[in-house]
Amino acid sequence: MSSFPLAHVSWAIADNADRPACDRFFIETFGAETAFEMRVTPETAHMGFDREERLMLIGDTMLIPIAPAGAGAAPDSPIGTMLRRSAGEGRWLGVALRVADLGAADRWFRARGFDLHYDPGMESHYFLISRRQALGMRIEVMCGELPGDLRLRGDWDAGVWTRGHALGIEGLQAIGLSVPDLASARALFGERLGLAPLGDRVLAGECADCAAFWLGDTAIEALAPRDPASRLGAHLRKVQGIYSLTFKVRSASAAADWLRARGHALIGDPLDRFAIVPQEAQGRLIWFTQNTVDGYPAPGSAIRRPAELPG
Repeated sequence: MSSFPLAHVSWAIADNADRPACDRFFIETFGAETAFEMRVTPETAHMGFDREERLMLIGDTMLIPIAPAGAGAAPDSPIGTMLRRSAGEGRWLGVALRVADLGAADRWFRARGFDLHYDPGMESHYFLISRRQALGMRIEVMCGELPGDLRLRGDWDAGVWTRGHALGIEGLQAIGLSVPDLASARALFGERLGLAPLGDRVLAGECADCAAFWLGDTAIEALAPRDPASRLGAHLRKVQGIYSLTFKVRSASAAADWLRARGHALIGDPLDRFAIVPQEAQGRLIWFTQNTVDGYPAPGSAIRRPAELPG
């Protein structure tokens, strides 16, 4: 079976003026630690940056909100156009997966029928699989290291978030995707990508049938809505693809109490799982739960063990 360590999850912000508030939310609410920030400044102008982004770690999970800037602010910029088109509540750009050998990964994915895209100048660093090929989730396959990736340091300790922050985050339990049906999810994740199935269940709070797959250090949850009028059903119709993240926490009630004390409105049930309303969470649906799911990977990143694919 295949195993792909999660390098990061990203989303787009249409206007770079809104990016600092987004970063501040994750720093102040989640205790996110900055690994690296790419800025367009007079000193970096000669480098031709077309976006700004902050690489932020929450435990072992890297989140990257990206906004067009510099050359990307031009109306005809390909990157800027893509980011502006991809921005909006409930929309995510996709995931990045780390591999040991990009050439071998290229051959492995092509053999499974995927069309690959290389950004000019980045041919030795990553390639992209478009949303239309992966049930609405763009996949970046990368080798090497992300700038400033603290997870690769010998003294890195993600337990700081569990022990030292009020949310008590232990790790990323799952990435949820809105999908039209579980058969298409099994065909993509189980058959073409070779991810091990982790079982099916019903998520009553989402009115969804769920089929989970082992990505490597977290689970991919394919969520097929039972009710087209539900929040998940609306996401499938309007967006499709990455729908939510679920973090495992030490104590759901303590996390919920702390968030309420900060003035956040919550949805869901702390006894099962709950989230800050997306309008107060930069348009993201991010769940918290203290419950484990049988068969799911234990919290923690495998970023130090990039996937080795037969070429």
